[in-house]
Amino acid sequence: MIPVYNCAGYLPETLESVLQQALPAEEMQIEVIDDASTDADVENLVRRLGRGRVKYYKQPENVGSLRNFETCINRANGTLVHILHGDDRVLPGFYQKMGNLFKDFPDAGAALCRFRYIDEKGRWLYDQTLESPEDGILQNWLTRVAVRNPSQYAATVVKREVYEKLGSFYGLTYGEDWEMWVRIAKHYLVAYTPEILADYRKHLTSISSNTFLTGQNSQDMLKVMELIQDLLPPEHRKEVLQKSKKFYAHYGIRVANQVWHSVQSKEGVKAQIRYAWGMHFDPQLLWSTAKVYFKMTFNIT
Repeated sequence: MIPVYNCAGYLPETLESVLQQALPAEEMQIEVIDDASTDADVENLVRRLGRGRVKYYKQPENVGSLRNFETCINRANGTLVHILHGDDRVLPGFYQKMGNLFKDFPDAGAALCRFRYIDEKGRWLYDQTLESPEDGILQNWLTRVAVRNPSQYAATVVKREVYEKLGSFYGLTYGEDWEMWVRIAKHYLVAYTPEILADYRKHLTSISSNTFLTGQNSQDMLKVMELIQDLLPPEHRKEVLQKSKKFYAHYGIRVANQVWHSVQSKEGVKAQIRYAWGMHFDPQLLWSTAKVYFKMTFNIT
């Protein structure tokens, strides 16, 4: 299921990456769920590139990402659901490997693969952290996934029955996937392969959005941390929260640096730093912050 909104420039890559897997219609549904895009005639694009293999559904009006993801789940016919954003890609063998994971580990409610981060032009940036050196069920996954978001939609396949039991994504528009992965880990085993089989695209232009310029991303992550606390055994809550705040404090300083280099917004940088320091403090955080302020002071971009 491919949710899209104003990403027509990337959708051809996404569709081609799926179609190249050459799975027949009786084995896999491919459908684009359009949240009333305005950047192109998405239906015509899907018809032309999908060659009759890809279905198309358009929301009657823009409903936002969370509702669009919910529509993806509700319209999915299969026993496994893969939500692939219209600007991401799967690599050869993705669906075969993920299907095999569910066969090898039938008690798993979801399966993850390692993935790559790419930029707007599809160039490699870096690989996601390795969670396990071999295929298998991720051990102690609830307390591990609760510290930081380890996956992206592109690299995650979930049993339809899991969504039916636990519900859809909700509450937030930044970090909503992390809350879902923890929710799943609380109730189900999660399978994993270290094979890199998906590409997640990072957009530098997103750094200029109000989400980052106002620090809304950090506010949302703090709310996700609160939600996650309720999913954890009481004896692990304090330790997990401390680790999580430390991780996202340092992440916030990295975002502050990106905000400066991308749009030179001093207020955006200060918003990121303010939330980062509110989460956690250590000497390394101080040093990283100082480097960002040095760049701002001397207008180094």
